[in-house]
Amino acid sequence: MLRRFLFSSVCVCAQISATEIKHTATPIIIDGAAEQTWDNTQWQPMAYLMAGSQPKETDFSGRYKLLWDNQYLYLQAQITDDILFDKTADPTVKYWDDDCLEVFVDSDASGGNHQYNHSAFAYHIALDNQTVDIGDDTNAHLYNGHVISRWQRENKTPNAIIWEAAIKLFPNTYSDKQPLAPIILKPEQTIGFMLAYCDNDGSAIREHFMGSHKIEPLNGDTNRGWIDASVFGQFKLKK
Repeated sequence: MLRRFLFSSVCVCAQISATEIKHTATPIIIDGAAEQTWDNTQWQPMAYLMAGSQPKETDFSGRYKLLWDNQYLYLQAQITDDILFDKTADPTVKYWDDDCLEVFVDSDASGGNHQYNHSAFAYHIALDNQTVDIGDDTNAHLYNGHVISRWQRENKTPNAIIWEAAIKLFPNTYSDKQPLAPIILKPEQTIGFMLAYCDNDGSAIREHFMGSHKIEPLNGDTNRGWIDASVFGQFKLKK
């Protein structure tokens, strides 16, 4: 199923007030292990159906935490998924129909259409920890240099994994032909962010697409994050 829709100029905002992200003085080790530094911040839910059918809790449930330092936005997600499925070996082909973590990030929370530009990113992180998004040439590209990722099983909870990522943020003017250096993160900076999970238990296409923020439907469509960064939540970096 190709994800191609006409973009509407209607702005559907996900959230008005900004959620605070705490600073970490110690860089997070991206190893899929819940180190003690994460204890200082709260879990956020992934409770909203964005596409497909509503899963049972035993099929999928998810929550996440965020931290930051001047180089990275750090993500820890706890994902409960009874079947981990990666049908297509090529990470740039139908990646949204495999199990993957999808990280939406807008470095300045400016919102707007990012379908074929990099004013925001919709990083799909596959089970093999490769990262893909649509490039400004309308083709899928790997962005493995933008995201460090690793997951591993969590022994305490059946079917649960801990998935960690360190994400670099880039200026709105980033392009694939002329890549720019990542920005330095600073206190009081507001970013756009949303997290989702594509869940497939062995079907031709994904069965569930669950996200962290409620999206008001546009012509019945709530799968808007890969097109419109205005539906992301707003987060403020706090020292």
